[in-house]
Amino acid sequence: MATTEHPRPDGTVRLAQVGDADAIARVQAAAWSVSYRDLLPAEVTQGFDEDAARVAWTTAITAPPSSKHRVLVALAESDVVGFAAVAPGADDDLDPSADAELLTLHVEPSALRRGHGSRLMHAVADYARDDGFVRLVMWVFAADDALRGFLHAAGWAADGSTRDLDTGQLAHQVRMHTSIAGPAGLIA
Repeated sequence: MATTEHPRPDGTVRLAQVGDADAIARVQAAAWSVSYRDLLPAEVTQGFDEDAARVAWTTAITAPPSSKHRVLVALAESDVVGFAAVAPGADDDLDPSADAELLTLHVEPSALRRGHGSRLMHAVADYARDDGFVRLVMWVFAADDALRGFLHAAGWAADGSTRDLDTGQLAHQVRMHTSIAGPAGLIA
């Protein structure tokens, strides 16, 4: 009996290379325009400066502040369809040797719900664990139900910390966290 193979994304996640900066900026612009359109003022989402983002991502990739600052990309075949950035935790109540902050995680809107975000999340946890971290934290807009739901499903929970960002209007954020101290997966 013959089986039918269904095409699927390559599913690769790797450390970003300098040539990825253009694609990361493009994915970020697309993701912001969709994910944040109801959370941030239109001038922020529609005025996203891809050229400035490209320069910032090039610097983040080529001259990170430490060896524990990482940018990762998710690929579908050879196309960058998502990215994440992680660094030692910088909040005053975090231990930068034990707590890593997931600074951002975005997937191209047309590539959502294909596993790229989950693969990025697992790769971030693996790299962070290899760097000696035992916990991941991430600031999330309180009204971003999609991202909060994604994190919750991956074993994350709010840790009680909140902040307000002034983006032309106040945007309330909550900090979420998960243990990565176990041998595999996100939850110890």
